[in-house]
Amino acid sequence: MRKNSAFLVGAATGVCLTLALVQPRGLLFGAPASAAGSTDTYAQLNLLGDVFERIKADYVEKPDDSTLVEGAINGMMGSLDPHSRYMNEKAWHDMQENTRGEFGGLGLEVTMENGLVKVISAMDDTPAAKAGILSGDLITTVDDQAVKGLTLEQAANKMKGPVDTKVRLKIIRKGADQPIDVSVAREIIRMKAVRYRLDGDVGYIRIPAFDEQTGAGLKKAINDISRQLPADKLAGYVLDLRNNPGGLLDQAVAVSSAFLPRGEIVSTRGRNAEETQRFSARSGDLTKGKPLVVLINGGSASASEIVAGALHDHKRATLIGTRSFGKGSVQTIIPLGAGHGALALTTARYFTPSGRSIQAQGIAPDIEVIQDVPDAQKGAPDLKGEASIKGHLSGDGAEQTGSQSYVPPDDKNDKALHTAYDVLRGTTSANIAPAPKTPVPN
Repeated sequence: MRKNSAFLVGAATGVCLTLALVQPRGLLFGAPASAAGSTDTYAQLNLLGDVFERIKADYVEKPDDSTLVEGAINGMMGSLDPHSRYMNEKAWHDMQENTRGEFGGLGLEVTMENGLVKVISAMDDTPAAKAGILSGDLITTVDDQAVKGLTLEQAANKMKGPVDTKVRLKIIRKGADQPIDVSVAREIIRMKAVRYRLDGDVGYIRIPAFDEQTGAGLKKAINDISRQLPADKLAGYVLDLRNNPGGLLDQAVAVSSAFLPRGEIVSTRGRNAEETQRFSARSGDLTKGKPLVVLINGGSASASEIVAGALHDHKRATLIGTRSFGKGSVQTIIPLGAGHGALALTTARYFTPSGRSIQAQGIAPDIEVIQDVPDAQKGAPDLKGEASIKGHLSGDGAEQTGSQSYVPPDDKNDKALHTAYDVLRGTTSANIAPAPKTPVPN
């Protein structure tokens, strides 16, 4: 089912997604006999049909059939892990827009926790970031409507709207005595795929999310930096993946490939052994072996963890910061045909090149750096990560929760960034990982 597929990791909800190019399937009520599997399954499907017909016939007001069907689908998806979900046509269209790197809204990366919308991160230079919304905040109402009872897509859609209009959010923040009211003006969110600069003798590259422009943007960043400073004067690169919730997997592979001569980057393993897929480096090391530091934190999820895990397992990078989010499952996007939206269904876990699953565990940095949080924001909680989400897939070992996701807005206060510079310049004793001198075998 997943051959010749395009892959997405993360997107607006911090999940790992794959786009399966499959034919739309019929509704459950039209499933062939061989699909039922057992008499018990037939009985349950008949029960579902009986309830549907009874509601249609006897409910106090005439219900809308499509609303009932969508509710039934959402109920089924809600019984699975928290990243499996149904997207109606509008939500499916919005997700496709998001992966293209431009969309309307506030600039929040969110998930669902105990019926509330939980902020994974506020994307750089967006209305949400400027309004002071923080990782770990819980959104309880949108324009005075409670989000409890809404799906994640429904809540996210309520936060979208015409540009320059405002949306009112009520937020619960750890340490705050009362809920916080925030009014945010909507804007067109243009994701700048890659930001970069030359900071003395170090090339700094920031990737806030993985969209269709990321691989090309990274290549341009490396080329521009190498043109600005001769190779013998360049100490190395910092790749900043902090609070990056994910994006397109093919772009995560492209980013990893830009720093690796060859070798496996990630594998995905489903319920059946024959569904295992492996993705390998393909473009060669564009930096020609320059030392590399990768910055991660509690908001680094999915595609970010794939990149960090691949570069770390190949001993290509030193990881600095705090433990990553721990999102290690794959959701396949299955279009259901014109007008019917799509399913995001958990179908596999992903593994780093060494065979390590980061599900509910995350990736620990080589050098842990805890940031100094300003007094005004000390109430903001650490992100508890995947392991804290109700119904999450279990990890292979001891599950890890809690990791700082705060990044100082002023570089001069950014302890992790300064540690990375010190490591690359040799002023801090650390186990810096250079590029392998011989190709890494597949």
